[in-house]
Amino acid sequence: MIKNILVVCVGNICRSPMAEALLRHALREQEEITVESAGLGAMVGHAASEHAVDLLDERGIDISSHRARQLTPEMVGTADLVLVMESRHKKSIETADAAVRGKVFRLGEWRDAEINDPYRQSRAVYEGVLADIEDGIADWAEQLTA
Repeated sequence: MIKNILVVCVGNICRSPMAEALLRHALREQEEITVESAGLGAMVGHAASEHAVDLLDERGIDISSHRARQLTPEMVGTADLVLVMESRHKKSIETADAAVRGKVFRLGEWRDAEINDPYRQSRAVYEGVLADIEDGIADWAEQLTA
């Protein structure tokens, strides 16, 4: 049974904080499931990007207290499911520890989609990325609650 989900991107200030919050919200009735996020090259201690905070605030979700964390082998080891944004993230994690193969998937896995990095781009780009994240969250939430 999946109880611990880890969402990963690069900096842990754009995509993964949005996905973490949206997945936690989507699974809010599954009290036994925890959702966290981290970055492969995290901007440790930094808040989520302004556009990420604003877009989620518009959806009634507050991520203003988020602070970026660096991904560690322990985090990956204790996670039952690791959701990444891009194929190269999956490859990086699995190369570091082959034992985690089979629990690392792309957020866009069900649509064979990559979630592009909106870092330092316009709000419009963030909106498009958030739409892709929402699609991935909907797919995974359906799988996890089936």
